[in-house]
Amino acid sequence: MSYLRSFAIIAIFLMVGKGFQSLTQIPIPGSILGMLFLFTALSVGLLPPNWAKPGCHLFIRHMAILFVPVGVGLMNYLDLLQANALPVLLSTLGSSLIVLLFVGWYVQRKESD
Repeated sequence: MSYLRSFAIIAIFLMVGKGFQSLTQIPIPGSILGMLFLFTALSVGLLPPNWAKPGCHLFIRHMAILFVPVGVGLMNYLDLLQANALPVLLSTLGSSLIVLLFVGWYVQRKESD
């Protein structure tokens, strides 16, 4: 029963996020908005964490399987990815370096306080 409740909560927040995105036309995917709404509900205590935990753990445990459709979909755009390989690689490395530097700076700052 806990899995059913958990999946229902996740599905409800997914639909709320998609509906909100559809109504507001903001350029953020509805699934991301739904995840942010779920995070907010859990953070402020509107939703007990143990209600969403079983389904979330199941999704995380099988996350690799969930990436298979994305990988197959990317194969349709292989020529586009090859044509833009250098910009994609440079932006990936650059953004990763920025995140690494920021996290390192932040951790050092927090440890010195």
